[in-house]
Amino acid sequence: MKALHRQLAFLTLGAALAVPALAAPETYVIDPTHSYPRFSYSHFGYSTQQGTFGKTSGKIVLDRAAKSGSVEVQIDMKAVNTGLPLFDEHIQGPDFFDTANFPSASFKSSKLNWSGDKLASVDGQLTLKGVTRPVTLEITSFQCMPHPMLKKEACGANATATVKRSEFNAGKYAPHVSDTVTLNIAVEAVRE
Repeated sequence: MKALHRQLAFLTLGAALAVPALAAPETYVIDPTHSYPRFSYSHFGYSTQQGTFGKTSGKIVLDRAAKSGSVEVQIDMKAVNTGLPLFDEHIQGPDFFDTANFPSASFKSSKLNWSGDKLASVDGQLTLKGVTRPVTLEITSFQCMPHPMLKKEACGANATATVKRSEFNAGKYAPHVSDTVTLNIAVEAVRE
């Protein structure tokens, strides 16, 4: 009887060791020196104007085995850069970003959509100027690998989306200055 119990114990232990360990969610901290939200819009149909935001922070949680995760990003709206300081100041006013009352914007998501092993899109909520609306970021590239300098796992992605300024109470001069704004976001994040 003891021999039978011993054999069962060995079989149970062997089976437990043979089952592969399940991957756990991994948390990545956004690298502010390599993460830049950019925006572009049509200016009276003459040209496409662009700007960037120079201060971005947040975390990305990925569970690649379960094809799930979450994203939390904060953007400093006072760090807007259009290439012209006078215009930067102008769009921080009440008609556009109103940074005196809303100094930051955020994007939050718990719905990551995968195509095989690649992140394909992220459905989330963009909060800008105190208004929250659903936005889907289409991922145009996605890569995770060991960072050659930091010697840690890192992930990077490029994402794009379109939003309407008027839906965020920032529609001054629309439709002459395009109501539709294209967002292009380059993000890199390093594992905690």
